[in-house]
Amino acid sequence: MGEKTPPSSGKRQPPTVRLRRLASELRRLRQAAGLSQDDVVEKTHVNIVTLYRIETAKTKPQLRTLLTLLDVYGVTGDTRADLILLQKEAKQRGWLHNFEASLPDQYTALIGLEAEAEQAINYESLFIPGLLQTEDYARAVIRAVLPNATDLEVENRVTARMQRQALLEGDAPLRLWAILDQAVLYRQVGGETVMRAQIKHLAQQAQRPHITVQVIPFSAGAHPGMLGSFISLKFAEDNFDVIYIDSMGGDLFLEKEKDIQRCNNICEHLRAIALSPADTTALLAPPHEDH
Repeated sequence: MGEKTPPSSGKRQPPTVRLRRLASELRRLRQAAGLSQDDVVEKTHVNIVTLYRIETAKTKPQLRTLLTLLDVYGVTGDTRADLILLQKEAKQRGWLHNFEASLPDQYTALIGLEAEAEQAINYESLFIPGLLQTEDYARAVIRAVLPNATDLEVENRVTARMQRQALLEGDAPLRLWAILDQAVLYRQVGGETVMRAQIKHLAQQAQRPHITVQVIPFSAGAHPGMLGSFISLKFAEDNFDVIYIDSMGGDLFLEKEKDIQRCNNICEHLRAIALSPADTTALLAPPHEDH
């Protein structure tokens, strides 16, 4: 007799942030090596279905399989060590990760997940959302929040932020729903000229079919968003979300179902009390249009 299959709970666990990042990196490394999935199967004898499941974060690769793939892709040094660590920790949830490097070409968990997401809901209480910032506004923000950063570090971060915005272009752009407190519009980041250009840019972006912008007016009073900003990332391949929170304590990813549900409930509440997209456009445009 064969082994009995454990009873199913009826709930499929979503891939963790670590597993998503590992899958994304392995797919990127294969493509960078100029190899198709069939090429890898021929070189490694890894089953094509297994390779597909590894690259789509549907399964955690066994260590020997990972090492074989890294050998074929020519991955050595720190990158190899980082990916082996990701494999070991792939099933752990609630990742608190401090991003230390500022080079725009170094991947981070947020950028990797953002690139894989189908939709992002971004609530901001203090800043214009990063994907909707102008270069001058982004530079002023980064200089202000990182007062000890060198000019090179600032410029690297500005470049990285601008490159992220490519997700809003192309035939299948990221669908972005931005919700911001009205106070964001009145904080003079970078001075009056920079802010005027930023508001104009925000109004223009809000007209695009895949971008929705809503402002929570001062008249709404106290609301759940006052606890802090967050990004909810939604993925096409499953029904699970990842919540990203940027704080002084580090970059926190929420993956537990109860945490995700709490944040999604807050999103619904914020969208309900915010001005409609049309009223938001009216709020943004008249005071800031050049005559």
